[in-house]
Amino acid sequence: MLASQSPRRRELLALLGLPFETAAPDVDEAPRAGEVPAALAARLSQAKAQACSNGHSIVIACDTIVAHEGQVLGKPRDKDEAVEMLRRLRGRSHSVYTAVTLLRKADNSILTDVAETLVIMRAYTDDELAAYVASGDPMDKAGAYAIQHPGFAPASDVQGCYANVMGLPLCHLTRCLCRWEVGPQQDVPTACQSHIDHCCTVYPSILNSK
Repeated sequence: MLASQSPRRRELLALLGLPFETAAPDVDEAPRAGEVPAALAARLSQAKAQACSNGHSIVIACDTIVAHEGQVLGKPRDKDEAVEMLRRLRGRSHSVYTAVTLLRKADNSILTDVAETLVIMRAYTDDELAAYVASGDPMDKAGAYAIQHPGFAPASDVQGCYANVMGLPLCHLTRCLCRWEVGPQQDVPTACQSHIDHCCTVYPSILNSK
């Protein structure tokens, strides 16, 4: 079970070749006072897994946090806030954290892994920014952007897992699944790179670490 209705996460999870269903968790995503981004992502992914645990042997839940200079940037409330976020990020770097939690119903075991990626945004113009916001694409995305958007292409460099910025770091998920002896049916790095059209240099270190 994937505890998410995100089409991006569904597409990425399908690359593992494992059958799955989806559900929409109902979780309060407000941060707690003093909670750092990685801890927030971990807590929310665990809460989402618990919210969708009934009747499923393994639940996979994720939460993605965009953070700039220590401040969490969630989904924009409106187009004005989307413009504000994108102006703030323009030409600067920020971090994206995705926590992946696996919950095994048989023994209530939980595994959580957090991926961190540094994203450097390009100096897109005001006109490019305005056209992107007008398209409506930023409105359901943390930080008000989709890194994979072909027209806007907001990032000039990505240091770390690219799929993490899309919402599901597949090699971190694979590492967790293998700890429970649930292996993917596909060559995950090859499938991921082909799907997102990005050459990844970090997957060996992720998959080979414990």
